[in-house]
Amino acid sequence: MKTQSKLTKITALLLAVLLVFSLASCSQPGAKSSSQSKTETKQTESGTSEKTAKETAKSDKNSNDTIVLYFSATGTTKGVAQKIASVTKAEIYEIVPEQKYTDADLDWNDENSRTTIEQNDSSVRPKIAGKKLSLDGYKTVYIGYPIWWGEEPRIMDTFVESYDFSGKTVIPFCTSGGSGIGSSGSNLEKNAGSGKWLEGERLSDSSDIEGWVDSLK
Repeated sequence: MKTQSKLTKITALLLAVLLVFSLASCSQPGAKSSSQSKTETKQTESGTSEKTAKETAKSDKNSNDTIVLYFSATGTTKGVAQKIASVTKAEIYEIVPEQKYTDADLDWNDENSRTTIEQNDSSVRPKIAGKKLSLDGYKTVYIGYPIWWGEEPRIMDTFVESYDFSGKTVIPFCTSGGSGIGSSGSNLEKNAGSGKWLEGERLSDSSDIEGWVDSLK
């Protein structure tokens, strides 16, 4: 009987020791439950996924070799330019005059208005505001403007003469109340002196922009 009692006490003592070690292991700072590990794994995977998506978007943006350049005095050309940029997923850049055009400047009925004077003198070169744009990396350049007095605004001549379009395909487009693109595209090509210029097109808010872009391919 004494031997059996002694064995029982030893067994109980061993179980107590094992229980203490087990509790100590579970309470260690580095120990993590199965649910915690799964949660952290999920969070890590989610973070990696989000990072990958952002890097992919950044890569896609940087790989875009198309830009839409435009001058818009009343907002009409701007609207068309934005649609082209949306369809082509291109960068977009507004050509802003150093001296903005007022309603009085745009009065084509006034022979003394600013635009009348400018359009009657092909040598006029209105200044452009802001820093010069870099066209490095772009292969396709859409260039838009309104038609004034049957031609491109003189500020467009200022712009194309300031850049080198070598190795780029340049696609002019215009907006107007009724006039076509006329000789404006060829005028710009001549003044630019570089680049492969395609035949331009008159566009409006109701134009099939996507169809037009596809036709250029």
